[in-house]
Amino acid sequence: MLRLIKRNYFLLVSIFLIFYFAFNLVSGERGLFSSIEKKELLSNLKKDELSLINKINNLDHKNTLLSTNLDLDYVETLIRERFLFGKEGETIYIIKNNEN
Repeated sequence: MLRLIKRNYFLLVSIFLIFYFAFNLVSGERGLFSSIEKKELLSNLKKDELSLINKINNLDHKNTLLSTNLDLDYVETLIRERFLFGKEGETIYIIKNNEN
């Protein structure tokens, strides 16, 4: 048995090294599976970032409309939508929005 190991020493060490590097290639902190998970996480974070940037831009736009120089048409539209406010003699139609 010892003679067999001594004869095939180079082969056994080579096989061990190949298995070791193959295992470390696909597993571990910097392995293939971890890399795929990190790419998916990065993609999700980029989507979230774009969504948040769009929300910030939308809120900035609304904030500029309600600054010291008020856009009275926009304010009137908000009051009519939120409080169902109308002028005397107007007929108000309520349209339900099912998007919420």
